[in-house]
Amino acid sequence: MNLPRCVQWTPRLRCIVFLLASTSIACLLAEMYGFASMRTVCLWAFLPASLLIVGIGIWAWKFGDRRVARILLAASFAGILAAVAYDCFRLPFVFAQAWGVDAIGAPQLPLFKVFPRFGALLLQQSLDQGAPSGAPGFAWGAGYSTTTQLLGWTYHFSNGATFGVMFAALFVSQTRRWSWTASMLAGALLAVGIEAALLLSPYTDFFAIAPSATFVTVTLLAHLVFGITLGLTVAWYFRRTPIHSQN
Repeated sequence: MNLPRCVQWTPRLRCIVFLLASTSIACLLAEMYGFASMRTVCLWAFLPASLLIVGIGIWAWKFGDRRVARILLAASFAGILAAVAYDCFRLPFVFAQAWGVDAIGAPQLPLFKVFPRFGALLLQQSLDQGAPSGAPGFAWGAGYSTTTQLLGWTYHFSNGATFGVMFAALFVSQTRRWSWTASMLAGALLAVGIEAALLLSPYTDFFAIAPSATFVTVTLLAHLVFGITLGLTVAWYFRRTPIHSQN
């Protein structure tokens, strides 16, 4: 049976999916570079792009190649799981003083303070609502409303999901043999690229973060945890459920 090419995992569709998924991080980049507000890009680009990705998956499942739907679903889940691993790795540094682990050498770093600020940007609120620098709670963005916190964290995990989809668009093919090592390295490569892009962007200046050697080292390691978890999760799924199966 010849399936419609629009719902097969062709290079063209992979490129389209990659561009659609990239609108998530584009929301933040547009704000930082002054092209447009994060809220505007989210409402007019990211949300429609997300609906299109979901629509592609549903259409493929019902009328085309179910492998497309499986790839998109597995990649999104892997990206969210990788984001959880990323945050878990950073917990001892965010709560170093509160947990007392600074006594054994873990530095206190404001690694979670940006998440409620994402929510504030989306709601077009002031970024300076939280605890002041040096105060308890500054590292994790205490002081913002529950709505702002939830929206910011939701955006954070949407980046995880879309990075997973972008990973799939770059590396998942119907003929690939899923080696644990190659998948781990591919994930690490994507993660290092994300880290480099953030450090070269206005990210640290925009959120008033001092890019010390300690900060860069911890964030690089955290991104490697993200990438390795992403690669291994995708490899586990497609080794367990081979991509050549259409069901």
